[in-house]
Amino acid sequence: MEKDKILARLTRLCSMREYCKKDIAAKIERMKGEDAIDTQAIISQLCEDKYIDESRYAAFFARDKSALAGWGGQKIRYALAAKGIEREVIDSALEQIDVAKAQKKMESVLAAKLRTLKGDRQEVFAKLVKFGAGRGYSYNQIKAFYDNTGRG
Repeated sequence: MEKDKILARLTRLCSMREYCKKDIAAKIERMKGEDAIDTQAIISQLCEDKYIDESRYAAFFARDKSALAGWGGQKIRYALAAKGIEREVIDSALEQIDVAKAQKKMESVLAAKLRTLKGDRQEVFAKLVKFGAGRGYSYNQIKAFYDNTGRG
């Protein structure tokens, strides 16, 4: 596929939703096939035209995963780092998460899981910690929630 066609297609995609550089680079590699097209030149053009903005992407990603998927800060941090987002950008994105909403979502997610757990107090707590850590919540957050449920 020609460079101009790839750029036009990616411009259209980026105008509909946020993408990071790594996601776009993968799309370019799939589109170009065997053609000798400079991936970085296309990404640079999209960044220059403000179709790609890593900080805007990271902020959207963090808010979305926190509010809708119920992810904790650690899981969001690792996911963004895996996409090649810089640490400062990740820190800034995590600061934009509404703390009260994130806390409420965490409590909702953990409460739903807690209702399904069986066993003695220690076993239930261990299972809850394992689940919560997988969702990206810290041990202290999980312990505070568990203590507040009256089971701790």
